[in-house]
Amino acid sequence: MAKAFASQGDMTEKKITFEEVGKDLWAFTAEGDPNSGVIIGDASVMIVEAQATPRLANKVIEKVREVTDKPITHVTLTHYHAVRVLGASAFGAQQVIMSDMARGMVAERGQEDWDSEFQRFPRLFEGHESIPGLTWPTTTFTDKMTVFLGNRRIDLMHLGRAHTAGDIVIHVPDENVMFTGDIVEYHSACYCGDGHFSDWGTTLDTIKAYNVDAIAPGRGDALVGPEMVNKAIENTRDFVTSTYAPAARVAARNGTLKEAWDAVRAECDPKFSDYAIYEHCLPFNVARAYDEARGIAHPRIWTDKRDIEMWEALQA
Repeated sequence: MAKAFASQGDMTEKKITFEEVGKDLWAFTAEGDPNSGVIIGDASVMIVEAQATPRLANKVIEKVREVTDKPITHVTLTHYHAVRVLGASAFGAQQVIMSDMARGMVAERGQEDWDSEFQRFPRLFEGHESIPGLTWPTTTFTDKMTVFLGNRRIDLMHLGRAHTAGDIVIHVPDENVMFTGDIVEYHSACYCGDGHFSDWGTTLDTIKAYNVDAIAPGRGDALVGPEMVNKAIENTRDFVTSTYAPAARVAARNGTLKEAWDAVRAECDPKFSDYAIYEHCLPFNVARAYDEARGIAHPRIWTDKRDIEMWEALQA
């Protein structure tokens, strides 16, 4: 291959930031690596996103222990991707929560996604030998679920398809803060390989209607204040639209995947080439956009073999 596949060559450790985004609400961020969230209740703690391995999850636990000694009782996972869920065992939580749809995606494609993501981005799987297996939820819901950590209310909601079919957000009403997973990113590329381009914008509109005071996004800096929140939502919308529209035009004239790749690069490179994991995401994003534009509504399963075949075709 002409260059290292996906992020195989990215071995640079990222600086961790742990920022309070509301009272007893924290965002664990790492310069474009997967974020986690921390919600501290009266007597216990909920973690949002578990990282890719128990060893990496322990870095989140270390930060939690700097601000509270309350037990971690809940882990909430916004979707099924390996880099978000496979570290869940480290927290020892009584409840692991996903949407019904996300659980179904673990069953349908969880092992394939694990194998694929491990090949794409080995640095994010530090301590992978400690992963006990696929992460399965103890609790699922369809549209909305409320958890109380003492008096603190936490609303878990499926607002629509976007990054995956099973995405959820977590809203903490007393501070009007939302944890969005990869539906919203900040100065980081959206991964759209399992995405639903036609629905993503509507889901962003629903998030925007909450007029939240802060968002902990899936990747990138915590978003504090309405101005930064709205900027990130609109940048995410622009990224998704700028990826899909050129690919759809190519598909409409029966052009090739390689032609779609060239068209998307022409549109997106000038605006987004400095975003974290941009080059990593781009081939998967183009492939999914091209598929959706050709009427493939249900994202095809990525496997380690399919990844390489697609990559080689686009690099030719």
